[in-house]
Amino acid sequence: MRIDIPPDLQEQLQNVGDRMRRRVTPSSPPSTPAPARELKPVGDKDFQHLFQNVYDGAVLTDMDGTVMDANIRVSDFLKYSRHELCGMTLPDVISGADTSIMATLKSSMTTNRFVLIQAYCMRKDGYLFPAEIAINSLKVKGQSYFCCFIRDITWRRQAEEMLRTINNAFQNSSTGIAIADPSGRIEYANLAMAALWNAENADVMKGKTLDELLPDQDQARDLAATVSAGGNWSGDTTLIRPDSAPLHIRVAAAPNRDTEENFAGIVLSFLDITSARRAEEAEKHAERQRVMVESIGAACHHLGQPATVLLASLELMSRRRASKSEPEDELLRSSVEAAESLRQMLHNLNAISEYRTTSYIEPQGDGGYSAPRILAIEPSGN
Repeated sequence: MRIDIPPDLQEQLQNVGDRMRRRVTPSSPPSTPAPARELKPVGDKDFQHLFQNVYDGAVLTDMDGTVMDANIRVSDFLKYSRHELCGMTLPDVISGADTSIMATLKSSMTTNRFVLIQAYCMRKDGYLFPAEIAINSLKVKGQSYFCCFIRDITWRRQAEEMLRTINNAFQNSSTGIAIADPSGRIEYANLAMAALWNAENADVMKGKTLDELLPDQDQARDLAATVSAGGNWSGDTTLIRPDSAPLHIRVAAAPNRDTEENFAGIVLSFLDITSARRAEEAEKHAERQRVMVESIGAACHHLGQPATVLLASLELMSRRRASKSEPEDELLRSSVEAAESLRQMLHNLNAISEYRTTSYIEPQGDGGYSAPRILAIEPSGN
């Protein structure tokens, strides 16, 4: 049978307040402790030798919960001497317990060999520590006792809290995380991992292999070989899902080791970098446009002056001709128009702010080829 007793936090706060007041008011007379009962060890010498050398803290109480004997280990836990413990009651030791605990213990012992209590014990200085208390009934020289074995489980609680924190981080991470055995078969996966594969839950991912997760089989083999040799591995891959758009995934892997530092499996992370890839492509496209616009501007600068000279010379020639011939007039007029068109085109190019292409040969039917493209130039102001 197991009993969980929550600590009396109000009692702890009261003890902390008492300690603080004693620090602030050192002139206040210390309280006089109640006189301890005379300690009479239970049992003979052999029993006491065994009792005192038990690894756990051991306390013997009568059937009403009054402490009759305690070993040295309990004194280490509770910071009370054995003489101070003698005469205290079990509820004095267990924070949050009251006299009803003794009735529960008596009734439980009729059907159970022992009772396990998860509770907090109060030290003499008022601090609490988590404890596991195993209680059974014991007869010594015909006298019935409750034998309480107290174990400080602070380190266990800390480990449990750490594991709980790690598990929460594992399950709530936005990055897909999985743990595989040494052969590369998935044993655990989080929700983000399942979401990448459009799985209903993380359990669906269990049992999948690296070959199933990575489309590139060479990558899968390289990952397994690198990690099993003790190294870390990272790489990018494209996840093709039949019911969704492809995803660009960054995969990282590291060896999982046991307490003896032996290779025990693979820790994998899968990060969706699709948005980052799109942003990267957009940035490259914008950079290409910037370079193209700057190149066009430079070309306009170099071509502008010769075009201006050409246009001015043609206009001057048309005004100063002595004899007029209709064919020559037509050629001259055409040259002036071409020069003017070139000047306007250079003006438009110099004012361009966006690089855009358009077809200069219309595609004919389904020829299976892309239409050739050329820079689209529109008049200034459009």
